[in-house]
Amino acid sequence: MSKPKKIYAIDLFCGVGGLTYGLQKAGISVLAGIDIDSNCEYPYQYNNRVKFICKDICKITKNDINEIFPSDGLKLLAGCAPCQPFSTYTQGRNDNKWKLVNEFSRLVQETEPDFVTMENVPSLIKHKAFRSLIKILDKCNYQYNYEIVDCTTIGLAQTRKRLVLIASKHSDIELLKPYNKEVKSLFDVIGKMEKIKAGEQSKNDPLHTAASLTNINLKRIKQSKPGGTWRDWNSKIVTKCHKKHTGKFYSGVYGRLEWNKPSSTITTQFFGYGNGRFGHPEQNRALSIREGALIQGFPKKYKFLEGNSSIKFTHLGRLIGNAVPPKLGHIIGNSIVKSLDY
Repeated sequence: MSKPKKIYAIDLFCGVGGLTYGLQKAGISVLAGIDIDSNCEYPYQYNNRVKFICKDICKITKNDINEIFPSDGLKLLAGCAPCQPFSTYTQGRNDNKWKLVNEFSRLVQETEPDFVTMENVPSLIKHKAFRSLIKILDKCNYQYNYEIVDCTTIGLAQTRKRLVLIASKHSDIELLKPYNKEVKSLFDVIGKMEKIKAGEQSKNDPLHTAASLTNINLKRIKQSKPGGTWRDWNSKIVTKCHKKHTGKFYSGVYGRLEWNKPSSTITTQFFGYGNGRFGHPEQNRALSIREGALIQGFPKKYKFLEGNSSIKFTHLGRLIGNAVPPKLGHIIGNSIVKSLDY
C-alpha cells in the first residue's frame, strides 16, 4: 500500500490563525495565511510559524495560489469569509462584503484544489453566494458535505453554531463523529482564572484584563443573577431600551453567565457588559480578553499582541470574536485526513 500524500493548505481570510492552528494539529501543512487585516500578522505568524500575506482576497489570482502550493502532494484551500453580511444582527447591511464568499468560490473554481473547506455563520446557507459555491463544486466534480455544527459538541464551552463545508476530489467526505458526549461548562474553562475587578489587568497575564464599568452599570451587574435578566434589577436602574416593548426580546443583554452551562456565543463585543450576556458569573465585571480567547478554544499560551503593546478592547475583541475556534479547525483537518483512508 502506497504512503498517503502530504496535504498542503492555504488559509484564506486567516485572521489570527484559529483554523490554521487546528489544521496543523491534524497533520496538515499550512503554507500561508492570507488576510487584508495587518493586525493579524503577529498572532498568526508567531503562534503558527506560517507565512502571513497581507493582501485583499479580491486581488489574489490563480497564479498567486499555484505559486504557493508545491508541485507534489495534495492541496487544500480553506477559508472563512467575513460573516457580518449574513448575521441576524447586520441583516441587510454591509452588502459590499457579500462578494467575499464569491471571491472564495472564484479561487476554488480557478485552482481546483484536492480539498476545499469553508466555515461561516449558519444563515449563509440561505444565500445565493452559498448556492453559487455548491454549483461550482458540482461543476468541478467534487464530493462534498456541509452541516451546522453546534460547538458544544466539539468540546467548546459556548453555544456557538457554525456552518462547515468540506469537499474532496478523491472520495466521500464528512465531518468526523461522534463528537464530545459531555458538554463543557464555563467553569471548566475559566473557573480557576485569577480574580480581577472591572478596569483591572492581571500582572501575570496582560490579556487577562477587563473593561471598566460606569457607575450605573456597576449597580446593574451587582443586582444581576447568573442566568438572570434585567428584570432582577431595581426599577430605577433599568435601561430605557428595556422599558420599550421590544426590550423584552433582549433579556440576555447585561446578563451574567452561569458556571454550570456553556457561555453564550463569543462575539466581537464580548468584553462589554452591555453587549450581550457577557457578565462574569460572580465577579462584578464582563469577561476579560483572555477569558474570551479561552472560551473560543485558544490555548492559554496563544499570543495576540507583540511585546508590551497596549490593550485595545475593540481591536482584540474583533480578532478573537471573528476567529475560527481551533478545535473546529482540528476536526475539519482530521476529517480531511481520514477521508483518504479509502
